[in-house]
Amino acid sequence: MGQIVSDVTEVLDYKKSKKEANNKRQEILQQMAEDDATKTNLVKKALAAQRAKYGAGGVARENMTTGAVLKRIQDETTKPYDDKRRENLAKLKSVKSTKSTNLLKKLLSHFDELVG
Repeated sequence: MGQIVSDVTEVLDYKKSKKEANNKRQEILQQMAEDDATKTNLVKKALAAQRAKYGAGGVARENMTTGAVLKRIQDETTKPYDDKRRENLAKLKSVKSTKSTNLLKKLLSHFDELVG
C-alpha cells in the first residue's frame, strides 16, 4: 500500500512540476516579447534621430555613407537585445519539468508485491 501512495505522490509532484515549468516558460516568453517591442521602439527612435540629424545637415538622399551609419546604429542598438534573446532561448531549453511518470508501469513493476 505504501508503494501506491508513493507512486500517486510522485504523479502529483510531476503535475505540479510540469505546471511550474510551464509558468516559467510563459514568463520567459512574455519577457522576450516585451524586450522585442522595446528593441523595435529603440531602433526606430535611434534611426529617426540620425535621419533628422542628416536631414538638418543637408543630406537628402540615403547614400552609401549614411546607409552604413544607419546600419551600424541599428546593429549597436539591437545587440544587447539580441544577446538577451539568446540567453532567454537558452533558459527556455533548460526549463524542463521532471521526468514523466507512468503510474501503470510503476504499478505493474510492483504487481507481485501488491497481489502478494
